[in-house]
Amino acid sequence: MFDVKKVSIELAGKTLTLETGRIARQADAAVLATYGETVVLCAVTAAKSVKEGQDFFPLTVHYQEKYSAAGRIPGGFFKRERGATEKETLVSRLIDRPIRPLFPEGFYNEINVIAQVLSFDGESEPDIVAMIAASAALTLSGVPFMGPIGAARVGYKDGEYQLNPSLEEVKTGELDLVVAATGNAVMMVESEAKELSEEIMLGAVLFAHEASKKIANAIIDLAEKAAKDPWDIAKGDNVEDLKKKLKKLIGKDITAAYKLTDKSARSNALNEARAKAKASFAAEGLDAQTVMAGIKLTKKLEAEIVRGAILKDGKRIDGRTTTQIRPIEAMVGFLPRTHGSALFTRGETQSICTTTLGTKDAEQMIDGLTGLHYENFMLHYNFPPYSVGEVGRFGAPGRREVGHGKLAWRALHPVLPSKDEFPYTIRVLSDITESNGSSSMATVCGGSLSMMDAGVPLKRPVSGIAMGLILEGKDFAVLSDILGDEDHLGDMDFKVAGTEVGITTMQMDIKIAGITREIFEAALTQAKEGRAHILGEMSKALSSTRTELSAHAPRIETIQIDKSKIRDVIGTGGKVIREIVAETGAKVDIDDEGIIKISSSDTAQIEAAKKWILGIVEEAEVGKVYTGKVVNIVDFGAFVNFMGGKDGLVHVSEMKNERVEKPTDVVSEGQEVKVKVLEIDPRGKVRLSMRVVDQETGEELEDTRPAREPREPRSDRGGEGRGDRGRGPRRDGGDRGGRGEGRGDRGPRRDGGDRGPRRERSEGGNDDGPAPGGLPDFLTQD
Repeated sequence: MFDVKKVSIELAGKTLTLETGRIARQADAAVLATYGETVVLCAVTAAKSVKEGQDFFPLTVHYQEKYSAAGRIPGGFFKRERGATEKETLVSRLIDRPIRPLFPEGFYNEINVIAQVLSFDGESEPDIVAMIAASAALTLSGVPFMGPIGAARVGYKDGEYQLNPSLEEVKTGELDLVVAATGNAVMMVESEAKELSEEIMLGAVLFAHEASKKIANAIIDLAEKAAKDPWDIAKGDNVEDLKKKLKKLIGKDITAAYKLTDKSARSNALNEARAKAKASFAAEGLDAQTVMAGIKLTKKLEAEIVRGAILKDGKRIDGRTTTQIRPIEAMVGFLPRTHGSALFTRGETQSICTTTLGTKDAEQMIDGLTGLHYENFMLHYNFPPYSVGEVGRFGAPGRREVGHGKLAWRALHPVLPSKDEFPYTIRVLSDITESNGSSSMATVCGGSLSMMDAGVPLKRPVSGIAMGLILEGKDFAVLSDILGDEDHLGDMDFKVAGTEVGITTMQMDIKIAGITREIFEAALTQAKEGRAHILGEMSKALSSTRTELSAHAPRIETIQIDKSKIRDVIGTGGKVIREIVAETGAKVDIDDEGIIKISSSDTAQIEAAKKWILGIVEEAEVGKVYTGKVVNIVDFGAFVNFMGGKDGLVHVSEMKNERVEKPTDVVSEGQEVKVKVLEIDPRGKVRLSMRVVDQETGEELEDTRPAREPREPRSDRGGEGRGDRGRGPRRDGGDRGGRGEGRGDRGPRRDGGDRGPRRERSEGGNDDGPAPGGLPDFLTQD
């Protein structure tokens, strides 16, 4: 029933299998890719005709993670997969970027590429499997795809490259790099690194390319078994005559426009030249298709003029040399109420970056295949239409904004302090106010400065630069700090960010069929020089992290307690911790390891909460003086809360050096008193004294009373210890003797007769109650 075709190869200790013919047979092509126990289905469909008036390539890539793939049910109210998550958006872009340049110019049929994760083994990210499945499906579909491509992830640890490392290996390693490449050249690079050198990064790219070649060859083997017939693509009419005519009509106007260094003036001049061409086409009565072709030729003519000038004279649109960086101006602390702020301007690209510090409860909760986790560093990038002088959509971030923000996030993430060093949630916001190339790298520079302004102890400042490429045959020019037009008209967009020590992120997109090692090395070397120059300009605004946080930022203090005390701090049903928060105004977070974070913008609130918590977890110390509060008054004394949740008894005889008739004559509930710990019995009961402490100063006073003899343990007390009461043994049946012998002749109880003295007890008795400083023998509870 099924005509199943498959190929398998070994890759980094696991088997990669590509299968077609069993699933989604009504699509133009569908491939089920299996790597280990991770399974991704990718289906490709393509429109058989072009929509009328279509003048661009409508390729759409969708990547979706099914929660069932990891045996999970989606969180939230709606228990089903909904709109694309940030990760799904990023992986969709990851697949799109290397395959888009491999379609022929002028191919405008709409194509859908849909990749769905059906099984996830929890070890390797499924994005690589999805890229391979997409490449294989496009190769089998018959559409004019000049692939296939292979893809690989590379890690780096202990001086060794790792092919397709596990999630844990990536987390503990120094590199997370993804490469997509054809058999001949690299098409796309995406990475995050812990300040690695250019040599290590280049080696990682070449290492990944070798694995990609092996995968591309496997896809070719599958195509030989199962590929559909290639589509017949109509060849375009000969437009050379139209091109010559266009060049004669507006060639000089375009050349003059690209000599204007101001972007707005240049754009206006180019629009006038294009309008002139359209008017000429309309006057000649050309059909709509020819007019559209003429408009496309105008863009080609612009590219020829710009690229020719760079390769021939080394002069760029704004008059710079190929290695020259645009003028840079950086400011910090220019927004008064933010925790940290920076304004970074490079030429006609500008970003306002702000940093906000928050507590643990501000962390971002992320739900995905690997489970629920929390992220304490966020970077959000916004690109409003006014930044390029246009009228357009303004609202929720699109795919481009998500992608640019993640690139800047990867650049800054490796230099952040650990949570133990800096227990804050950090949010960096980048608002692009002007854009003429490389706004994501402006975000890196501005984000670094704003965090330093906020007092975030970065390991080192980070700068970023965007490199471009003009390639004609064997001639090429690598451009530093490219403009927007150089990006659109060039062959490469290569972004590199890092510190003075090494690279933290590298992203490359190629618009042609790959670049050579020679070009890659030249771009890396030139980018290093550019990054160093930019770091020097940034240091003029702020050279190191501020030592003090903003007055408006919350303070966080961390304390460690014994795990056995966690329940005491939290209390039954959270009663104690809620009371601490309500009374002090500080936020209190406690984890399972006993790490407590106390936060507030008011240091007095932090100190109050800290004192409260330490009072709960600390053990009382005999002989130490404490400040406490009277919480309960009884006939024989008062109970004082003197250490968080600890209460002790101040007996009436320990309130003053003179006789006290009633405890209420000395203290009242809620009153603050100074007490000294006299004794802690084996059961934890605490005996306190007020009379030996100066209630004004808290200084300890000399005790003029005779020292109290220590009481014997209850288990050792017998008749002898309490005076000879003539009771004898209690439970062995022996003669206990008359009870009256030890207490005097008390006489009859109920006939009103003379009962004799009542207080003739053992020696040392006291008619006024217990001995000074002592507790009644019957008192055993608080």
